[in-house]
Amino acid sequence: MLYQPAHFASTDRAHALALMRAHPLATLISVPPGADDPLISHAPLMVVGADAPAADALPPLHLLGHLAQANPHAHALRDGTSVTAIFHGPQGYVSPAWYQARKAVPTWNYAVVHVRGTVSRIDQSEGKEDVLKSLIDRHDPPYRPQWDELDLDYREGMKRGIVGFAIAVVAIAAKFKVSQNRSPADRAAVFAAMAQGDASARDLAQWMQRLGAA
Repeated sequence: MLYQPAHFASTDRAHALALMRAHPLATLISVPPGADDPLISHAPLMVVGADAPAADALPPLHLLGHLAQANPHAHALRDGTSVTAIFHGPQGYVSPAWYQARKAVPTWNYAVVHVRGTVSRIDQSEGKEDVLKSLIDRHDPPYRPQWDELDLDYREGMKRGIVGFAIAVVAIAAKFKVSQNRSPADRAAVFAAMAQGDASARDLAQWMQRLGAA
């Protein structure tokens, strides 16, 4: 269960979905029956169904992805398997020197979304094709014609090397720790510093604005 102090918890699904789409590489976690240790993998997951009706019997909100056939985790993902996917958003160090208050300590700001759901395996060629095309269309549209022109034997060989899956979303927990617990003056100083930082810090600054914490 995600630790969510009231200051940092978010129940706005639109914010959670925005972060999931912007940072699709998720940490996928499941615990096989009888196992002592969890299986953990990293995979880009595609959010599908949030803004449109369900299709092909998939639930209204689900995640699409795949793992390498050689990954033991892929073989542990059976229909009905419970999984957690963690989407890691922007993160960055917060210096107490930025605060107006002198009695302060360093901290770290970050945004994460935890998704719980159940797995439906995708083993058929057509289903894997849909998973791959969804990911390509989302992340690399110019490549799509090249994929479509590859010879059938090559594409089938590539698809035999993966296990596809859909995760029916059961629950979403989002945490945006962007200094909401500080005074307005301190938040303004954090925002100014983050806005001048690296890409991740600038992303945090944008989230501060979006959440009304700037």
